[in-house]
Amino acid sequence: MSKTNQSGTHGAKHTLCRRIGFCLWGMPNCPTNSRVIKTRGGSDATSTAKAYPPGQHGPTKRRAKLSTYGEMLLEKQKLKTFYYLTDHQLLFMYRTAKHGLGNPGDKLLANLEMRLCSAVYRSGLAPTIFAARQIVSHRHVLVNGKVCDRASRRLKAGDVLTINEQHSPMIAQIAKSSTIELPPYLEKDANDKCKVTITREPLPEEIRVDVSIIKVIEYFNLH
Repeated sequence: MSKTNQSGTHGAKHTLCRRIGFCLWGMPNCPTNSRVIKTRGGSDATSTAKAYPPGQHGPTKRRAKLSTYGEMLLEKQKLKTFYYLTDHQLLFMYRTAKHGLGNPGDKLLANLEMRLCSAVYRSGLAPTIFAARQIVSHRHVLVNGKVCDRASRRLKAGDVLTINEQHSPMIAQIAKSSTIELPPYLEKDANDKCKVTITREPLPEEIRVDVSIIKVIEYFNLH
């Protein structure tokens, strides 16, 4: 993979997690958590949690109090990183959400959740948002029985996501082994764990993302 990831930042995907002190996705293998690792000798050891900013002075660097603008910028960065977007993609989605009736923040969150790669991740068909984007772009995911490789596709109630077990056995096995708790707006088939249905639009309070959407909207309103 290129050193520049999809979110438009350089380096590891968990750089922002270290800056804010916790994992945005709640992943146990995030550097902000201590975890069991293998040493060069093959034995197990517990790594030190790195819940501090990257760099030489990260462990001793105090977290500076952010300005009002800095807080808005940080929330925008968290939202962009969580959904694995570029700045341009997030700006486009904000501009779409601010038109028409309804709360722009609620509409923005709903649109982000209803992206194909987001639904693949939330449903457990892929273990991470990064893996979700990859299996979509590699044409492993079907929407209503047809292959779709567009991660940004906006889904709607009634859409059915599937993974063809014969064509993608390894991907299907990962999906079947998932123990993730699905949000109320997604439903996994009891007889086929590689099949997920979008039952309805998500409610704002059902969307699990540790971001102040109000500050994100305030940020974009300034630009």
